[in-house]
Amino acid sequence: MTFDFETMLDRAGRDALSIDSLGTGKGYAPGAPLPGIDPIPMWIADMNYPTAPCVVRSIVARAEHPAFGYFDAPRAYYDAIKFWYKKRHGVTGIEDEHIGYHNGVLGGVASALYAFTEPGEPILVHSPTYIGFKNTLRTCKRVPEYSPLVRDGDGVWRMDYEDMAQRIERNNIRVAIFCSPHNPTGRTWERWELEKAADVYAEHGVTVIADEIWADFTLRGTEFIPFHTVSDDARARTITMSSVSKTFNLAGLQGSYSLVFDEGLREKFLEQAESSCYNEQNVLSMHALIGAYTDEGSEWVDQMRQTVQGNLDLLCDFVDRTEGLEAYRPEATYVVFIDCTEWCQAHGKSLDELEHELWDAGVAIQDGRMFNGPCHLRANVALPQAKVEEALQRMARVF
Repeated sequence: MTFDFETMLDRAGRDALSIDSLGTGKGYAPGAPLPGIDPIPMWIADMNYPTAPCVVRSIVARAEHPAFGYFDAPRAYYDAIKFWYKKRHGVTGIEDEHIGYHNGVLGGVASALYAFTEPGEPILVHSPTYIGFKNTLRTCKRVPEYSPLVRDGDGVWRMDYEDMAQRIERNNIRVAIFCSPHNPTGRTWERWELEKAADVYAEHGVTVIADEIWADFTLRGTEFIPFHTVSDDARARTITMSSVSKTFNLAGLQGSYSLVFDEGLREKFLEQAESSCYNEQNVLSMHALIGAYTDEGSEWVDQMRQTVQGNLDLLCDFVDRTEGLEAYRPEATYVVFIDCTEWCQAHGKSLDELEHELWDAGVAIQDGRMFNGPCHLRANVALPQAKVEEALQRMARVF
């Protein structure tokens, strides 16, 4: 079956934050383009593709039954998650009791923070970092302790294990948030990297909250390895959070799930999650997952990734040939983290000035400073290729 990733969805007026919030000043939305210029959404991390047909069919089939009262998750829900992990990641041994429901990945992160730490406690996070982690830590009144990722001689983002250990020891850190694959750098961590990180966490007794929402977006032949699989100890100390929302463009439906294998860890975590009285599953979100985690959904993901890979190459090629710009070619995700430091210095412009010129031109790109990039932009290329090419033409005129 062939799926359409080349028709641009008209999302204006359809409750789409990526379009309808431009120029409103709400949240982190870019400015609106100049009059007469249509915006190209390249900021917030959702896709400008229709979701997989199997997802829509599953939602519609359930919606045709006109009763939406209280319900229990059916066997199909648990079987779908087990099927997906076995088919896509080679993981077996998941039992029903290992799976928990949460209204969102960050909600699950917050529940874990409340369960295992106290207000004011430092939490280890890598930097650059996803802004959602920063916001969640602030809301939960926890303090991020940033361990910087470093570029090796080949420009690859790497973890600094010595720095991680020193920060854990110095600050008596009990919990770490671990993003895999990593947003915004686009790293797919190799097994040896995961094993070394697991050794650091094990040596210091750190509970790991593994955000693996980008697991299905590995590129360039890289392999996603769930963190809990690298050792028996990692399996016992990890709270894994994931969702169909990123993979199938379903963020508006909410809904995520956790995998926790250690009984004691799981009981304490889920007790906190349930105490919020909001982590009750949405019936349509549940059926979206049942429809998504299928053979057809897997085929859709593979075709989508081919489109994303081509678009990432287009943008990274543009960066390579534009003096003063630099970016690591992502091994996962659909975002590129662009360092504009040299370009801004050479042209005597601030990042604010550069961003507004891009926004005026309709390139709704994201400010990278919120991800701890001092003079960076984050660009989302989950668009039809023609739209990416148009955005690059506009960017070329600005740069």
